[in-house]
Amino acid sequence: MGPFDVLVEDERAQLDAFVEEYRRLFERVLDGLTEEQARRRLVPSQTTLLGLLKHVTWMQRVWFEECVGGSSRQELGLVASVDESFGLADDDTVASVTAAYRQACATARAVVAELPLETVVTGHRGGPRTLRWVYLQVLRELAHHCGHADILREQILAG
Repeated sequence: MGPFDVLVEDERAQLDAFVEEYRRLFERVLDGLTEEQARRRLVPSQTTLLGLLKHVTWMQRVWFEECVGGSSRQELGLVASVDESFGLADDDTVASVTAAYRQACATARAVVAELPLETVVTGHRGGPRTLRWVYLQVLRELAHHCGHADILREQILAG
C-alpha cells in the first residue's frame, strides 16, 4: 500500500506509509551499481550513494534507537556526528551497508510499533520530543536525501 492509499483519518498509517515509501526508494538507489559506482564522488563533500545510504541508516538509528529508545550513540556503536555518518570504511560494501540499512529499518519499526504518536520521548540531546515530531523529522530527512540520491544516481548512470 502506498502513501496515497491511506485514509485521511488515520494519521499514524499515513506517516508509516510515507516513511516506508521513502525507505523503499532508498533501498533501490544502489540497484545494479558496481562497488566503484556506489563509492563515486561527484561533489566536493563526502557524499556518495553508498555514503548516503550509510548516513540514512545512522540517521534512523539516532532518531529511533537513541531518541525514542533511549540508548546513547556510544552504546549503539554509532559515530558521534552527522559528518562522520557519511564516511565509508574500506570494508563497507553495497551488500554490507544495505544489510545494515535493512536492520535499522526493522529495528525502527519495532521500537515504535506500540507507541502512540503523542508519546513523549526523552533521548534527544535537545530535549523531549513527541513521537509525531520524530516521524516528521525522519520523513523530512528521508525525502531530502532521496532527492540527493536520485541526482547522484542519474549522474553516475549517464557517465
